[in-house]
Amino acid sequence: MRVSFYTLGCKVNQNETGALARLFEASGYTVVEPHEEADVYVVNSCTVTNFGDQKSRKWLRRQKREHPQAVTVLTGCYPQAFPQEAAAIPEADVVTGSGNRRAILQDVEKVLNGECARVVDIRPHEKGEAFEELPLDKFAEHTRAFVKVEDGCNRRCAYCVIPRARGPVRSRSEASILQELHRLSEAGYREVVLTAISLPSYGSDTGTNLAELVEHAAAVPGIARIRLGSLDPDMLDDETIRRLAAVPALCPQFHLSLQSGCSKTLRAMRRPYTAEQYAAIAGRLRAAFGQTPVSLTTDVIVGFPGETEQDFEESLRFVLSMRFLKVHVFPYSRRSGTAAYDFPDQVPEHEKEARSRRMSEAVERMRAEEARAMRGRRADVLLETQLSATLFTGYTPQYLPVVVQAPGHATGEIVPAVLGEWDAQRCHARAL
Repeated sequence: MRVSFYTLGCKVNQNETGALARLFEASGYTVVEPHEEADVYVVNSCTVTNFGDQKSRKWLRRQKREHPQAVTVLTGCYPQAFPQEAAAIPEADVVTGSGNRRAILQDVEKVLNGECARVVDIRPHEKGEAFEELPLDKFAEHTRAFVKVEDGCNRRCAYCVIPRARGPVRSRSEASILQELHRLSEAGYREVVLTAISLPSYGSDTGTNLAELVEHAAAVPGIARIRLGSLDPDMLDDETIRRLAAVPALCPQFHLSLQSGCSKTLRAMRRPYTAEQYAAIAGRLRAAFGQTPVSLTTDVIVGFPGETEQDFEESLRFVLSMRFLKVHVFPYSRRSGTAAYDFPDQVPEHEKEARSRRMSEAVERMRAEEARAMRGRRADVLLETQLSATLFTGYTPQYLPVVVQAPGHATGEIVPAVLGEWDAQRCHARAL
């Protein structure tokens, strides 16, 4: 039997798709690419925007039309957040949510074996539920491993449906994480990325914390780099920052969630910090690393309900003042099921798109300036994709993308290099 996966959304979703693929493989299935013929087609959905839901439905319709005898599966955040809507999609033979992932295989086989014509198995999240362990020992990226350490979010930001889709904070046991890190090290991975829905919340339900996890992860032999996923700035207290900065293996690059550089808009979004507080936390984070350069990346939403032109300009000025290495800019997407859906003063689509273009152009200029300022510096580069016998793409600890001449080396190695010119996409470098 052959199974194909189509994944939408974040790194956590991608991690979970890899785990689902491993479950199917362990039961004798062959995993094939999304465009290949299969007996089972699975879409792991994202529901951050209505557009994500539309993509899932469109993909299911196409697979059912082109492969009417195959079993089609809708799983992930969309069914979990909107179970009745997802259950009503006729093109999905199996509908499951973001919990109890292991049951998907049994649900699929009920349909394959003729026991059920259709299965809807969406189990609501419950307070006090445990983190679901899933197997994962290989990744699409062969030089960097993504390790899921937490699920769920206890916050209620006005624009976000994820708490509804993912449930409350649930931390994976540290013992399980460290066991996986040992396996990854033995498999040759030198860099691991700790991913989560709410990474700074790690351990808040189990009596530990993120700093302790990073300290213990850094002690795993062979793991040369640890990188962190997205962080809420207000959860980084001084003690956490101090402890993180003291871990040599931790990459000095932090994706510090912003969403807006205007404090008025942040209040409307129900984010628990002001722009000034964000800047202070970022400053303490940079200062904690001393002479080691720290790079910051972030996300920014433009066109949130009630955002005036003056608010947007304030946000833009703040973003540029922070000197981010990279900024993901999103026009606000009106999402049913969120508080902001019914907010007054919705910004017209054309204005959101115009602000998004203006912000994107400005942050790309800033990115180029930051990258050019690194010319001549020495940096350790993790070699990733090999372009020729001597040419590789890779990343520095600060997550600067590079293309590096490294004769005599191989993917997966970390090599010292000198940074050169920025070509608008990557920094050209030469291995030492």
